[in-house]
Amino acid sequence: MTRKIKRSDLDKIIRNLQPADEEIDADALLSKFKSTAHSLGCETDNELSASIPVFPLKFQVKPFDTFRLPVQEVVLGATQSEGGSRKKSVTIGGERTMPYFFDAVMPNPPRVTMDVFDMPLNLAKSVRENYEDVIGDPAEWAKKVVRDFGADMVTIHLISTDPAISDTSAKDAAKTVEDVLQAVDVPIVIGGSGNPKKDPEVLEKAAEAAEGERVLLASANLNMDYRRIGDAAKKYGHVILSWTQMDINAQKELNRKLMRQCNISPDSLIMDPTTAALGYGLDYAYSNMERIRMAGLSGDKELAFPLSSGTTNAWGARESWMISSPLPDDSDWGDRKYRGPIWEITTGLSLALAGNDLFMMMHPKAVSALKEMLNLLKNAQQKPESYDFSDSSGLFSDADPDGWILEVYDA
Repeated sequence: MTRKIKRSDLDKIIRNLQPADEEIDADALLSKFKSTAHSLGCETDNELSASIPVFPLKFQVKPFDTFRLPVQEVVLGATQSEGGSRKKSVTIGGERTMPYFFDAVMPNPPRVTMDVFDMPLNLAKSVRENYEDVIGDPAEWAKKVVRDFGADMVTIHLISTDPAISDTSAKDAAKTVEDVLQAVDVPIVIGGSGNPKKDPEVLEKAAEAAEGERVLLASANLNMDYRRIGDAAKKYGHVILSWTQMDINAQKELNRKLMRQCNISPDSLIMDPTTAALGYGLDYAYSNMERIRMAGLSGDKELAFPLSSGTTNAWGARESWMISSPLPDDSDWGDRKYRGPIWEITTGLSLALAGNDLFMMMHPKAVSALKEMLNLLKNAQQKPESYDFSDSSGLFSDADPDGWILEVYDA
C-alpha cells in the first residue's frame, strides 16, 4: 500500500537535500528526490519533471495606458551645420515607457560620458593605472578616453577652481575647456568644483568659451545662484544639468525655476537627482529616480526630462577600493581589481533599469561592460504577440553566469 507524504516526511526530504551543491544539476536533484521519497516508502511518478510546467502559461503584451507623456528629447553637442565643431551630436530621452519594456521601444540608447579632471588627484589604484600617462594633461586625458575607451562624451571637471584647493581663476578654467574642445570631437560636459560661490562664475566663463557647442553645464542647484548658470546656458546655447539631492519635490522646484525664471526650454534641461552607491543609498537613489521617471511619463511636465547619474560615485564607497575589510572577523571582500569596477557597473546597471539616460563614469572596464549589457538589453527588446512560458530551453545550462566579467578583463 502506498503511503501519503506527510509534513514530517517533507521535512526529512528537505533536510536530506540540504547538502546538495550550490550549482544544482536538475537531473541529479530529481534523482536524489526520488531516492529519498522511496526510502520513506513513497512512490514517485517516473515522468516527474523539475523544469516543465504542468500546463502551458502565456500572456498577451498590452500597452500601459497610464503613461501618456513622453520624456523630453535633449540633444548634446553641435555639429558644424548646427554652429559647433562636434563630429556628431548625442540625443538622449524620448522614452514613452519604463526602460526595456515591450510596449514601446527606447528611441535613444543611454550614453556614457567619461570623467576627466583639470589637475592630478588621488584615484583608486585600479582606476589610476589606466591614466598614469595623461593624468596631468586634461586635453590628452580627454583624447585617451575617446580614442582608447570608446567614450560617447567627455566630462571635464574643473575641480582646481575650488578656493580650498588651487583657486584657479574662471579665465584659466575656460582655457582648459577650450583645450578639451580642440582635443576631441565628441560632446562635452563641463563640471565645476562643487563650490556654490565659485561655480556660477566658473560655469559662466566656461559657457562663453564653449559658445555654440551645446555643452552640458553641470550643474545648477537650489543652494547656489542657479540663475547665473541658467542665464549663461540660455545666452550661449547650452544644456543645463538640474541637480538635487534625492528629493523629488526639490527636483520639481528647481526644474520649474530654471524654466520660468531663466527661460530654459524643455529641450535644454537634464536632471541629476543624485547617485548614492552603497547599500541603502543605492536603494534610495533607484527608488527616487524611478519615481521621477514614472511621474514624468504619467503627465508631470516638470519631471519629464532625461536623467543623469554620477555613477563614478561608486568609487566613493571604501568597499570599492580598499584592499580588505578593516574588521578582522569580516568575510573576504575579494580582489579589488575586480571589486571596484563591478561596484561601478552594478551602480550603473541598477539605475539604467530605473530610467537613467546619461552615465558619468571613470573605469574603462566598467564602461565597456555596462555598454555591452545595455546593448544586450536593447537588442533583446521586442514586442512579441505572446510569450510561451512552457519553453524551458536554456534552463540549467552549463554556461558560467559570471563568465562575462573575465571576458571583459581578458579583452
